[in-house]
Amino acid sequence: MTKIIRFKGIDCANCAAKVEKKLNKMKGVNATISFAAGKIMFELDDESLFEDAIQLIRKEEPDFEYSL
Repeated sequence: MTKIIRFKGIDCANCAAKVEKKLNKMKGVNATISFAAGKIMFELDDESLFEDAIQLIRKEEPDFEYSL
């Protein structure tokens, strides 16, 4: 399943890279963050992994907000 979201609240490219690295360590998740475009593309093995990924991002970046 592919899901693309727009985000705000990740303040720098380095922070985005760290979040992307942690997301890609999750089993069943492949994520690509485009900091410049303000988008994250997820390839998920299961739709339920999306909420887990969002929780991980919020843990790292408390000001993170997204829209579909």
